[in-house]
Amino acid sequence: MNLEDKKAIVSEVAAVAAQAHSAVAAEYRGLSVAEMTELRQKARDTGVYLRVVKNSLARRAVQGTDFECMQEGMVGPLIIAFSQEDPGAAARLVKDFSKDHKKLECKMVSVSGQLLGPAELERLASMPTRDQAISMLMATMKAPLDKFARTVNEVPGKLVRTVAAIRDQKQAAA
Repeated sequence: MNLEDKKAIVSEVAAVAAQAHSAVAAEYRGLSVAEMTELRQKARDTGVYLRVVKNSLARRAVQGTDFECMQEGMVGPLIIAFSQEDPGAAARLVKDFSKDHKKLECKMVSVSGQLLGPAELERLASMPTRDQAISMLMATMKAPLDKFARTVNEVPGKLVRTVAAIRDQKQAAA
């Protein structure tokens, strides 16, 4: 790889890192080519930028971004996943893929300039997606209105049931 190729890789990864919400670095030692292809396909489907980059180039690429804190931990064969749209997407990808492929092992997680350990992968992966978060917010906002509508509707309903009970009582007496 010549200098121009290296510069292109560094600028590409740096551009992605500047826009990403979170990053996960995982060791892929022992995965077959077919397994790596499957991982890359899943990454494309979920909006995750996935790249195997030499550590020295990756260190240069994340310099000056929120993921600069990952530089010291970049040792060994690493694959870096950047979440483009959803902060938990890269974590979900690595978590789900490592369930079936034990050789993929999370080494570092970074969110908003904070370096987290591999144990935090589960917590980041369990974050709701944007659509799920909006849905939860709307349900929370809608619940008091639903309860108010049921309460307001109950007053005339109770009156109707009371009048119907009095009518039934009078018809039974007659």
